[in-house]
Amino acid sequence: MRKIWKKFSRELGIIIALIILVVIFGLLEPLYLTPTNLLDIVDQTVINGLLAVGMTLVIITGGIDLTVGSTMAVVIVSIGQFLINGLNPFISVILGMVLGFILGTINGFLISKMKLQPFIATMGMMSLYRGVAYLITGGWPVLNIPQRFRTIMDGDLIGIIPSSVIILLVVTFVAYILLKHTKFGTYLYSMGSNEEATRLSGVNVDKNKILAYAACGVTTALAGMVILAKLGTGEPAAGQGYELNAIAAAAVGGTSLSGGKGSIVGTFFGALLLQALRIGLIVIGVDTFWQYIATGGIIIAAVYLDIIQTNLKTWRLNRRIK
Repeated sequence: MRKIWKKFSRELGIIIALIILVVIFGLLEPLYLTPTNLLDIVDQTVINGLLAVGMTLVIITGGIDLTVGSTMAVVIVSIGQFLINGLNPFISVILGMVLGFILGTINGFLISKMKLQPFIATMGMMSLYRGVAYLITGGWPVLNIPQRFRTIMDGDLIGIIPSSVIILLVVTFVAYILLKHTKFGTYLYSMGSNEEATRLSGVNVDKNKILAYAACGVTTALAGMVILAKLGTGEPAAGQGYELNAIAAAAVGGTSLSGGKGSIVGTFFGALLLQALRIGLIVIGVDTFWQYIATGGIIIAAVYLDIIQTNLKTWRLNRRIK
């Protein structure tokens, strides 16, 4: 039992915190614990969950991706235009993922090959991609998205469970396998811990870093297409500020913002925890503006907790050596 706790302490800690949070809000407002509301929490976690999974891959390398909101907007309006012009919905989904892959690859290229700092590179591309989204539609929303596409991305697939929830679960599982059971995942952790040592060991750091950003682009594209399906319209202004929520979910889930450490499972429950908190505040009647304060406070607390854990490990290691 101690070995399990030691190995999955952060993930189990988040699950316990989530249970406590749900119980507290349930006691304050019984409607919070109704099956409909609990399913709504999971459903509304999908978009941030998809963004956070991709963001986790990037952060583990020691990077950051501030373009996720703007990338979503480009995918939303592009695929929206394809759909209203009669393109097959399944082909549109594939094209959306390809577009996300390309946009993510561009980010990775700027950082790995052109040696730009991740923050600077993605901040610049965030503005550029947003401009592209506005140019595609001239600033107007894309209307009348076909129902067939909306059913594929957000229709009831298993009973009352939306297909978007299944998409999140599948993406989370695939990302978990990639990180924990492939060389690619091992390389990402190694790059985040010591990039130069990883490069000297023969790993193609540039290629793997580009792939990490490309994967983030794909999960972002899926999140964008889920929004498109949910709303039925494509707004070029969509996704603004979503990068903060994705970073928050990853940080709460135990991903170190300095790189080299992170967990897809932790990120998933981190996104779930944030959404449970937001809906809980709404249900008990707290002003929605407090959500921003809560999100910012959670990021700071999560980062500080990571610092404390790192210092404790260092102290224990030094004590053993002495």
